Amino acid sequence: MRFHTRKWVKPEDLNPNSTLFGGRLLAWIDEELALYAIIQVESPKIVTKHMSEINFRSSAKQGDIIEIGIDVVRFGNTSITLTCQARNMMTREIIITIDNITMVSLGLDGKPKPHGKTAIEYIQDRLGDEY
Repeated sequence: MRFHTRKWVKPEDLNPNSTLFGGRLLAWIDEELALYAIIQVESPKIVTKHMSEINFRSSAKQGDIIEIGIDVVRFGNTSITLTCQARNMMTREIIITIDNITMVSLGLDGKPKPHGKTAIEYIQDRLGDEY
């Protein structure tokens, strides 16, 4: 799994138990998934269509650093299916796992649009040897 983003847990991210609010973590994850999908399928209009079971395994507290990891499960005609994990960099515990998240590319009409991608592209694939 490739970890792309780190978030610092601040007071405004906490629930009444003084731990990371699950909804905040899911918002961070959804944003990161959208950014990843936009870059991979090269489409500026991406929506989250489906998330499989969300498994909260541990928590985080104020001051902890959360790292979000994403991998591609498969490419569809108009979609990309991803898997995601967030971990606590301070405790090394996995906080959440989501096995399948489907992101769909949309056309200007708001309907699913084929993206033409079949494999992950890395920065060096796009930029060549100068990167």
